Amino acid sequence: MVNYPFSDTIRTFSLTFLSILLLPLSLLTLCLGYVTQYLFPQLITPPANREDARDRRTILVTGVGMAKGLTLARAFHLSGHCVIGADFEAPGIPCSGHLSRSLSAFYRLPKPGHSSPSNSKTNGAADAYVERLVDIVQTDGVDLWVSCSGVASAAEDAVAKEALERRTRCRCVQFDLATTTKLHEKDRFMRETARLGLPCPETHTVTSQREILDILDASGLQQSNGSSVDKNDKKQKKFILKPIGVDDANRGNMTLLPLPGPRRETASYLSRHLPSLSAAAPWIAQQFVPGGAEYCTHALVVRGEVRCFVACPSAELLMHYRPLPADAALSRAMLRFTREFVARASAAEGEGGEPMTGHLSFDFMVEDEEVTENGFRRKMYAIECNPRAHTAVVLFARPGPEMRDMVRAYLSVLEPKGTNGSSSASRTNGASGEANLVTPPADAQSRYWIGHDLVSLVVHPAYRLVTGRISLQEFLSGLLVFFTHVLTWKEGTWETWDPWPAVALYHAYWPLSILDTWWKGQRWSRVNVSTTKMFTC
Repeated sequence: MVNYPFSDTIRTFSLTFLSILLLPLSLLTLCLGYVTQYLFPQLITPPANREDARDRRTILVTGVGMAKGLTLARAFHLSGHCVIGADFEAPGIPCSGHLSRSLSAFYRLPKPGHSSPSNSKTNGAADAYVERLVDIVQTDGVDLWVSCSGVASAAEDAVAKEALERRTRCRCVQFDLATTTKLHEKDRFMRETARLGLPCPETHTVTSQREILDILDASGLQQSNGSSVDKNDKKQKKFILKPIGVDDANRGNMTLLPLPGPRRETASYLSRHLPSLSAAAPWIAQQFVPGGAEYCTHALVVRGEVRCFVACPSAELLMHYRPLPADAALSRAMLRFTREFVARASAAEGEGGEPMTGHLSFDFMVEDEEVTENGFRRKMYAIECNPRAHTAVVLFARPGPEMRDMVRAYLSVLEPKGTNGSSSASRTNGASGEANLVTPPADAQSRYWIGHDLVSLVVHPAYRLVTGRISLQEFLSGLLVFFTHVLTWKEGTWETWDPWPAVALYHAYWPLSILDTWWKGQRWSRVNVSTTKMFTC
């Protein structure tokens, strides 16, 4: 163990104590769930029927420790399929999805490291990761691999897809390396979006502080004499700096540049905050879109056709998911953008290219709320792309026709080419595409994670109230939001018929992970409960 700041030690053991304190309540809730299953089995989701089981497939879902992977694993299980789960699992810290009754088997995966998709040359760790997936597929006779892994394994998942489809009969819901390379990193995605003729904010890849200042000057943001432009000039542009790769310490920095005041203040800020900026560690300078409304999407693309889609309001650390109505203008506009992107990318590949199959998620910035389906070019901008499953897929997690249709959309990957529709733009945007599109139920409940809300809306505000940092009214306002979520929203991991993943998440995975980080002397700023990601300082 190394020296650790006292305040972080207090935080670590406070959260651990909170988990222990609430364990009896969680176990009581679990027991009540089992009693409910015994007394009122009709209230609990039944197992798959025999009709579903006749076409049973073996499906490998990676990333089951995250809510998105667990959601899909449960959906396949409830549809009568054999589900194999796999994820990274540190020794002594159980992956929460490991305990799900939806899995017939679970495998621990070796961590591949932090390779960039732009570097297709894999290292030893990446090779071990790919070979492990191949071994699982061959041993268990997997028909379909649904990749729900995180950002750290983007390149390796793409390499694994190519290896699996070359060496086994397994099909994959995962983009190939070339597509992943174009979408994963912010600078390459913006260049690809512009190349396809789709709207995107002004974006520059920068490798030095001098370049940033030159961009600001060239954009007319500052006068050559060093004085700042009039703040009331609505035409002046602002820029945000973003790291291209994984950078937990800086990803939340939304400082608008240039800073108010003389040019030297912006230069001083860059010297303090970006000392390591270089060709080996580039950033992007992206035009800030005024208005501030941010949205995210999740889409399943099968052979160039968008088969599943959902859009919802977003945030820098997204822990609440409220679906936009499928017929809302904003939702239709984002769906149209997604379809246009897929159609134009497929057309750019030419006749010899393989139509896109995988998960496709975009982050959008909207200038105002007056976006129409055909007006996205002027008002809405895609600012980032995640070529992987998005946690928003939890909005499909309710048994019913939508879940059944979502599973069928995934299984359509196994159908012979040409049976699920053409990848042409006319097909993707036409009536046939609408008939094949699956969206969440119209009355889908919003999702939250009670562990996150308990700390962010109750415990931490209570501490701030006692120390005089917030008023009683502010504390009660947060408390009202918390109880509104508990009573009217749905917990993102908990299922009465499959309760152990949630129990393990809050009372094993997170307290042990936090203690392990403290023991190693690693500092963290926050956590994303749903994706099991800890943001280091």
